[in-house]
Amino acid sequence: MSGKEKNKPRTVARILKYVKPYMFWLILALILAVIQIAATLLAPIVIGKAIDFIIAEKEVYFDEVFVRLLQLGGLVAAAALFQWLVSLCTNKVSYRTIRDIRRDAFDKLNRVPLKVIDGSSRGDLMTRVGADTEQISDGLIQGFTQLFTGIVTVVGTLCFMLAVNVWVTLVVVVVTPLSIVVAYFIAKGCHDKFKSQSDKRGELGGLCEEMLHDFKTVKAFSYEAAAQKRFGVINKKLQKVGVKAQFYSAMVNPCTRFVNGIVYAAVAIMGAFLCINGKLSVGYLSTFLTYANQYTKPFNEITGVITELQTATAAAARVFKLLDEAEEVDDANGREFTASGDISIKEVDFSYSDKPLIQNFNLEVKHGQRVAIVGPTGCGKTTLINLLMRFYDVKGGEILVDGVNIKDMTRKSLRQNFGMVLQDSWLFHGTIRENIAYGKESATDEEIVAAAKKAHIHNFIMRLKDGYDTVISDKDDGISQGQRQLLCIARIMLMDPPMLILDEATSNIDTRTEIRIQKAFAEIMKGRTSFIVAHRLSTIKEADIILVMKDGNVIEKGNHDSLMALGGFYKTLFEAGYGDAQ
Repeated sequence: MSGKEKNKPRTVARILKYVKPYMFWLILALILAVIQIAATLLAPIVIGKAIDFIIAEKEVYFDEVFVRLLQLGGLVAAAALFQWLVSLCTNKVSYRTIRDIRRDAFDKLNRVPLKVIDGSSRGDLMTRVGADTEQISDGLIQGFTQLFTGIVTVVGTLCFMLAVNVWVTLVVVVVTPLSIVVAYFIAKGCHDKFKSQSDKRGELGGLCEEMLHDFKTVKAFSYEAAAQKRFGVINKKLQKVGVKAQFYSAMVNPCTRFVNGIVYAAVAIMGAFLCINGKLSVGYLSTFLTYANQYTKPFNEITGVITELQTATAAAARVFKLLDEAEEVDDANGREFTASGDISIKEVDFSYSDKPLIQNFNLEVKHGQRVAIVGPTGCGKTTLINLLMRFYDVKGGEILVDGVNIKDMTRKSLRQNFGMVLQDSWLFHGTIRENIAYGKESATDEEIVAAAKKAHIHNFIMRLKDGYDTVISDKDDGISQGQRQLLCIARIMLMDPPMLILDEATSNIDTRTEIRIQKAFAEIMKGRTSFIVAHRLSTIKEADIILVMKDGNVIEKGNHDSLMALGGFYKTLFEAGYGDAQ
């Protein structure tokens, strides 16, 4: 048995584990299904008796026929009512189960290490939380409803047929394994194809998200043709595996109908033989023919839903793979405190892979000092910031804040002590007021306005139609990149943290605006430990400590004047481009 086949029962078991809290509704649906099928199966007997009264030898018994018609009407109405109730219960189970799976999947994204997010396609992750959970929902609805009614129909039909005539029933039972064998082989062929289809769908979603994330860049580099080519390759693979999956799916209905026809023909022949010999009435022959259709119909429906079930199982496996990702180390017992800003980095080692990046890194930063980090791309500047914020944990050594190892703190407490402004501004769909107050939801309007004024964005906000109630998003809605950056800076100014991290924080702001922002930064950095990653001289010139990094190591350390006098790598960098902003 292959690994995929071994994992399939495990996947189904995990889905059922999510169903368990709603077992009451599931059991109720089963009971209602029994009642519905009982009403459905009684109808052919009533019809058969009515036929016998119609073709009686002497006369037609209209009174008896009328009674049977009333009984038939009641049974049809009851079957329709209970079928609706079954659907109501199964829908409740299905949608609540999927709600729980989707909630856990989204919650998992908040608890996995950053390396899981960085190492995955954003579009694929979105597909797992969104489209894949919908596929599970569709499969559950189809599966529970039709599986319940199908099993009860088969068992109930056999019981009713045995009560009428054993020999005709035996004919039906003998032919039944043929339907089961056909269904088994089709189901086996479906699973792998729908698994591959689900994977390719996720890959295609990842590419689309990648292209649409910054479509202006795609346009600017005239990458449309290449993007279309990449899309075409994946889309072609999806089309091929989709055709194969649908081929297997399309085989279900005609194959099972062919088997159903054999069953029906066998019942008709055997029933006719018994009628000729006077051992079965014409009415009961009609009943058996109806039962033959009802008996074989569940096999057709159950195999017909294989497509949905296989797709749901494949999608569930992808969702559960996300849920099985290792989580960040629990820090519930960590310390909660407000730092003053003394930071010690002692013999820190770190790598994203087997290749070392930062080795034996040491640094002492006192409260209120400004530390600028410079160096060529890939030297470890942003990595150092990631380690300070515990987006990644060090592989060796330790980082201390106020003498406490950051691994002994809760991540929330650590990160609340840092205000972080990144090069890429991020705003969510909401009002400007809500965006500024993102890190401090309890902030008053006065505090929000004060932060905006410090960030020199207040006047711009007031010129908008709805002022601070203007709804914005992370899309192109008429707000420039510089203005977005200013809003993110206002967000940090509102938080007023004891330590700051400015990672290329003014890269999208024009020179005139930057001068005003630097004044605001100078004010907010007073008495606060600050780490500055920047390429502009105006940002780093006044730093107390400038760390010059190369290949993960600090090769030079000092202030601007001392490093220039040293005439080393920093001077080379400065003269090659860092002095452009002077």
